[in-house]
Amino acid sequence: MRSRKIPLTIAAAAAASLVLASCGGGADDDGATTGTLDFYTNKAAWEPDFDELNTTSESGADITLNTTGYSDADQYDAFIKQSFRTDKSPGLFTWQTGPSLTELVDEGLIAQTTDIWTKAVDEGWVSEDLRDSYTFDGEQYCVPMNIAYWVMYYNKNVFEEQGLEEPTTWAELDAIASQLSDAGITPYYQTSTLFTFQWFQQLVAGTDPELYNGLATGEVKYTDPEIVDIMNTWLDQEEAGWFSDAGSTVDPAVGLKQGDFAMINFGSFFNGSLDGAGMVSGEDYDMFVIPAVNGDLENTPVAVESGPLCVAENSAQKTLGLTYSEWWMSPEAQTAWSSARGDVAFNPQATVADPMLEELGTTVSGDGYELYDRYYEATPTPILTVALEQFGAFIANPSDPLPYLEAIQAEADDYWADQG
Repeated sequence: MRSRKIPLTIAAAAAASLVLASCGGGADDDGATTGTLDFYTNKAAWEPDFDELNTTSESGADITLNTTGYSDADQYDAFIKQSFRTDKSPGLFTWQTGPSLTELVDEGLIAQTTDIWTKAVDEGWVSEDLRDSYTFDGEQYCVPMNIAYWVMYYNKNVFEEQGLEEPTTWAELDAIASQLSDAGITPYYQTSTLFTFQWFQQLVAGTDPELYNGLATGEVKYTDPEIVDIMNTWLDQEEAGWFSDAGSTVDPAVGLKQGDFAMINFGSFFNGSLDGAGMVSGEDYDMFVIPAVNGDLENTPVAVESGPLCVAENSAQKTLGLTYSEWWMSPEAQTAWSSARGDVAFNPQATVADPMLEELGTTVSGDGYELYDRYYEATPTPILTVALEQFGAFIANPSDPLPYLEAIQAEADDYWADQG
């Protein structure tokens, strides 16, 4: 596959150039396995969480993170990409899975982590499905910084008032939505901006995971009959009034609390928003893994969002970065991270403070579930940009889905033709 170059803004490139102006060529790995590790992240708001981990990493691995956080995505991408050509390439940095990670791997800029993943899988620290997201030509690169499973949150009071229980089949979920709608309660949350993809991803992957994967590789077209049929199912649900006002400016966590809708399909990081809105986990809200649309599937597909921690191949701190990466996969590290972030841990042996999140991590890591990459990461960026716009337009104006799908496929045709 040809590497896809991601354009940088002039301002971002200039900022990165100033930072790196005094840097020379590539540096040799100094071989250190303990000490202070320079860490760069595009999640500036998470700096306190990473700093909180230093107490644990100092005792567990004798490594301390020196964290530099960026809040401007363009400046961050520019800095990281230009650093690979200098002696300042990072010992550890955050990135994103999908095509942008593939680009760095194809150019030989990222250190392999195959041995780390082999140990983690053998120890039961991580699932084989998650390893697939970090595998390129049979080898692994980077480790997961965090993980979020996309599930269905629901207002417990609404469910109890309606005598509803968590569904175990898609038919039961449809029956719940129908009952809620008949009672004058909007079943699902939706928005026409940014997070416009999740119901499409759920319907397609829940019908046929191979069909979903084919969209990410170009083997399946958005205009194929199977995809059109799935979109028409979505249209039927829209016309049945199962979704909230797409243009509402009410915070979704507040909306769920107020009963503006009964359910919301979101990542497991949403617990923090709901807690912040004054809801209590397990009392005011709960969650369930969304059943597969196709009941004949052997495993229930679960969308996973995972951001990687990577080590630059030519970094002077390569060994130190890989040592920290190995420790990061351990139950000790993931227990500390879950405590700092208040989020689910990808390691099922880690202790998670929120019992709901701990149960979710254990459940989806077990038999009967299959993890797949969230649409946002799985889809090449140019196609994703158009798809988010078209799904948003469809949500705002539910109608014949074919024109929306044709617009996405036109961009997909251009993209895949350029990759040939």
